Amino acid sequence: MLKFRYFIITVSILILTSCGFKIVNYSSLSNFEIAEITTSGERKINYRVKNKLLQNSNKGSDKLILIKIETERDKSIKEKNIKNEITKYALDILIKVEFSEINNSISRSFTVKKNGDYAVSEKYTQTLNNEKKLNNLLADDLADIIFKELVLRVNDL
Repeated sequence: MLKFRYFIITVSILILTSCGFKIVNYSSLSNFEIAEITTSGERKINYRVKNKLLQNSNKGSDKLILIKIETERDKSIKEKNIKNEITKYALDILIKVEFSEINNSISRSFTVKKNGDYAVSEKYTQTLNNEKKLNNLLADDLADIIFKELVLRVNDL
């Protein structure tokens, strides 16, 4: 009975650890070059997203795409304390992306949204730094999400 138990454990370990799962490398799937990015809305967010997308673009590829990005940023009060003082802000960023391939007349669009919150500090400059850090973090995350969506959708065309 003990040998059978060891046999079952060994076989299950071998089967479960060698499942063949591989993480998708999106840089190898990006078979497109971004020819132009047109932006509107929040300039700082658009700047970070645009630079990150251009950095991940595959130079010298046959597929050229045009991208139009519209960014909306909404800052709202998340929490107040008993004295009715603001203790946390919520930051929502919504990006509408339209893209089209230059050779084809097909255009598609999608929307990505990310939100976060930051604390109000004793000093106003620290509060501004908290907002700036969250803004940059959300913009970088959104740029990664947009790039992954572009890879999936351009390969569908």
